[in-house]
Amino acid sequence: MGVTKDYKRALRTLILAAGKGTRMKSELAKVLHPLCGKPLLAYSIEVARALGSEEVVVVIGHQAELIRRDFGDQGLIFVEQRKQLGTGHAVLQARDVFHNYQGAVLILCGDVPLLKPATVEALIVSHLQEKAAVTVLTTIPADPAGYGRIVKEEGDAVLRIVEERDATETERRIREINTGIYCADAGVLFDAVGRITNENVQREYYLTDIVEITRKDGRPVRSCLAPDPTEVLGINTKDELVRASGILERRRHDYADDSGAL
Repeated sequence: MGVTKDYKRALRTLILAAGKGTRMKSELAKVLHPLCGKPLLAYSIEVARALGSEEVVVVIGHQAELIRRDFGDQGLIFVEQRKQLGTGHAVLQARDVFHNYQGAVLILCGDVPLLKPATVEALIVSHLQEKAAVTVLTTIPADPAGYGRIVKEEGDAVLRIVEERDATETERRIREINTGIYCADAGVLFDAVGRITNENVQREYYLTDIVEITRKDGRPVRSCLAPDPTEVLGINTKDELVRASGILERRRHDYADDSGAL
């Protein structure tokens, strides 16, 4: 994959997998729903492994014991989020696991199964080359409605991420969106999540707030664009699960065709 020396030396992954997924209309935890024969969470774990992550930490909550049972033999580190207070709060639960670690932390979502390792590698390499404190993976979908918008200044530095429900009319016209996937320096990350407040419409601790906190501290925040929005499709409903299944099947068909070509 052309991984740099710095990348190989230290990379740890944190996967957010604590949510219930109420829009799935199922008692089963969202990350345990099967996609092409594997639970959703398996795909994010595979990406972390493909990138050579030294440790893979999974934040679990709803049906935590089921997740431990199904993935207990894979050498993962589990951290439990007992109250669902937002993504920022979820990351904070893992702070002790990363004690004394100052390398790069890759943050993945357990419900984003179509992400390709090459796209995440581009994020990590960009983070290291730009000497950023935080780098966010972004994309530009056909319709950005419902997603957090990336607010930038001249020179492409990221100022903040604003959730749509908290955005102004001008900010809602921004087409570049947050995917929920980040690469961040561990010390910066856990300092920032410890300072997040829940002063927003949802009264939750948004992980997105680390961007503005880090910027105000004078540290650089950058973005890396995922060119294919389907890769960062989050699975929130059974219809989206069906759509993801179709995309994966087409990928496999295309790969088989390419492999068989002379």
